[in-house]
Amino acid sequence: MVDLDLSRFFDRVHHQRLLARLGERVHDGRVLTLVRQMLKAKVVLPDGVRVSTDEGTPQGGPLSPLLSNVVLDELDWELDRRGLRFVRYADDCNIFVRSERSGRRVMEATRRFIERKLRLVVNEEKSAVARPEERHFLGFRLRHAADGKVEVHISARTKDRLDTRIRELTPRSWGQSLESLFEDANRYLRGWAAYFSLCTEEGMKLFGRFDAHIRRRIRAIIVKQKGRRPRFLYRHLVSRGVSPRVARATAYTGRTWKKSHASGMDVAYRNSWFHERLVSLYREWQRLNPPRTASGQGLLFDM
Repeated sequence: MVDLDLSRFFDRVHHQRLLARLGERVHDGRVLTLVRQMLKAKVVLPDGVRVSTDEGTPQGGPLSPLLSNVVLDELDWELDRRGLRFVRYADDCNIFVRSERSGRRVMEATRRFIERKLRLVVNEEKSAVARPEERHFLGFRLRHAADGKVEVHISARTKDRLDTRIRELTPRSWGQSLESLFEDANRYLRGWAAYFSLCTEEGMKLFGRFDAHIRRRIRAIIVKQKGRRPRFLYRHLVSRGVSPRVARATAYTGRTWKKSHASGMDVAYRNSWFHERLVSLYREWQRLNPPRTASGQGLLFDM
């Protein structure tokens, strides 16, 4: 796989070349004038100083991704003309070839086109010729299975980011109601699951581990809220149907993290309790990827 990354792409877009490309398709002068004004708008630095812009597109707005596609449309057609298989999103582009030797040849030819024709610069540090499973694209990682199928997994960077986000959503010192925690967590988890629903079944298997980790962290929050003293946690667990013996063993054992996975907490707050309140990444993937019947119509999993 030829993994291409453009160095400071949004800062280096050539204004006149971009406007000329727009002018080939857009015939309303008012639109072109508006785009030109947005491109030329001065940037306000943190200290209040205004800096004029002679190249680049404004980031953070809805216009930048659109303009990036206008700029790189020529690259798409050039790769298509060469008969290459590729995928591109904004300034990230992957080209798939049969061998490392072909990859290096394609990398060099594509670099020349980008730098000479588009007047952009390839980021040498972030670009590489490597096997697909060694690189990540938009949070995903591809794996070529022994049976010839291509598996879609989340990348190592995505795993780290999700672990970090889970810790932020479920801090040990959570001082608000569990309802507000579930509301915030569900908003994020539902969006995350929708985006990464592209993962194949092999890549989805990791989702269950994240679900279990989230549940344990919430159980730890409950321990902190209900069990400032072991006897308080003991009474709470008994009130939720836990036997006195198991409740006592849980309340008087170890620290908060150990208690969060003790049998008393698992019984008091079963997975079914969470299923009614918390979005499950594993179950969301199942809902968004129903198995196909012989007729080709979806069949929902048994929830």
